[in-house]
Amino acid sequence: MQYNTPQLSKVDIAPLDYDIRSVTRPHMISKDDVTIVLPVLNEEEGVSTVIDELLDNGYRNILVVDGYSTDSTAEAARRKGVRVVEQHGRDKTGAIQTAIENVRTPYLLVMDGDYTYDAACIERFLSHVNGYDQIVGARSQENIGVVHRLGNRLISGLFNALFGASVSDVCSGMYLLNSESARELEFRTKGFSVEVEVLAQMTLLGRVTEVPISYRKRIGQPKLSTLAHGFEILKSILGLARRYNPVFLFSVAAGSAAIPSFVILGWVFWRWVQFGVMHSGWALVGGGLLLFAVQAFIVATIALLLKRSEIRIERLVRRKYTSSAKANTLQS
Repeated sequence: MQYNTPQLSKVDIAPLDYDIRSVTRPHMISKDDVTIVLPVLNEEEGVSTVIDELLDNGYRNILVVDGYSTDSTAEAARRKGVRVVEQHGRDKTGAIQTAIENVRTPYLLVMDGDYTYDAACIERFLSHVNGYDQIVGARSQENIGVVHRLGNRLISGLFNALFGASVSDVCSGMYLLNSESARELEFRTKGFSVEVEVLAQMTLLGRVTEVPISYRKRIGQPKLSTLAHGFEILKSILGLARRYNPVFLFSVAAGSAAIPSFVILGWVFWRWVQFGVMHSGWALVGGGLLLFAVQAFIVATIALLLKRSEIRIERLVRRKYTSSAKANTLQS
């Protein structure tokens, strides 16, 4: 069998007046545009190694936020020539707040100072920052225990269900933030739940993606208690859903009423069709439940719109206040 192949003349082929690499290669920011934030507390054994690795990979903007360590963590970091500040506030939440206030680059990348995260993976974040408010590092699983894996899946699954996200590693301690967007965050949780709170706000009002990263065994003693911190994070997710995604709570009410209403009304209809018996009392109950479900769904939609409008207005006011403060400072 023969096929007639059309012949292209020279005018049919558009000249390539651009470098094909500029099309296929993603936008990548400079390493000088990102500050590496290391929140530390008694990480004397690992912080020096982490800083050395960052410097070897070409990262000069390094900010160590010390939570008043009782060992020589701060001194070890200063000996490496990096900037060290003491945090205000409590737990890791205070460390992240302090870091955001002290960062002067367009982006910041948070990672633990215990050697678990590989500095070589940072370039994966820098290749995808364009247009995103947060990039989460999805950890490899070989150095995560079975219990921690199951807990992380449970937490990530619950978070994704409540916030309509698709993040595979909600508890990751390595993530990149747009500094301008980060300054508009509100912090109400404490401890290791701060990652979940940051992600919740960025998911609802910004753009979030993730990149795969490697995860190594830590240097030093672990600080996490699997059960205690796991329950704390789950509790925080439910609280964050109530604050930032109230549509979920009303949707639960709507669903809990809609399911029995359909069952009751279906049974009433079947009895009427099959036997000609009308159970008006049950029909009234089913109709009342269905009406409640519809009203709950409407309230959920309105609540979601109002909550998002409230947060946007708060951000707009805060942004204008910050701009005015900067202008007054320049004039003075």
